Amino acid sequence: MELNRKNTVRLTNCRFSVFILILVLASLCGCKVTYSFSGASISPLARTFSIQYFQNRAPIVQPGLGQNLTDALIDKCKAQTSLKYTNSVGDVNFEGEITDYNTKPLTVGADAQAATNRFTISVKVKFTNSIDPTLNFEQTFSRFEDYNSNLDLSAVEQNLSNLIIEMLVEDIFNQAFVNW
Repeated sequence: MELNRKNTVRLTNCRFSVFILILVLASLCGCKVTYSFSGASISPLARTFSIQYFQNRAPIVQPGLGQNLTDALIDKCKAQTSLKYTNSVGDVNFEGEITDYNTKPLTVGADAQAATNRFTISVKVKFTNSIDPTLNFEQTFSRFEDYNSNLDLSAVEQNLSNLIIEMLVEDIFNQAFVNW
């Protein structure tokens, strides 16, 4: 009798272990999820990315802004994806233009002078994913930074432009690759 109970326990443990093994294998084989530390979710079929030069078509043209934005987006994609950059059209492609570059008074002080100005850059982006066209989008991204009106724009423009470009690139990247 004791031998039968031990065999039954062993058989039950063995069945349970086989069941767990089958469950684990089924879950691993049944789903394909791509993980990355950046949060990017990219199809494993995508191998390359391309970024066309962002023309500056804003009413006020700041020299170098288009190149800075293009380079920053290339750097972000290289650093946070496993995709390879190509000069031709890649599996995923970014193109667009800078549509706005301005500064406007935001708040007025007691002396009826502007106390704070808002510096804004807007970019229209067309993203094409040839692997999964449902992820394609065309969208305008806009970011701003406020600065004290006692400062001349030329004194803060470079730093503010860099901050805004960084935020715009983050927004564009997240829209293209981080599918929460």
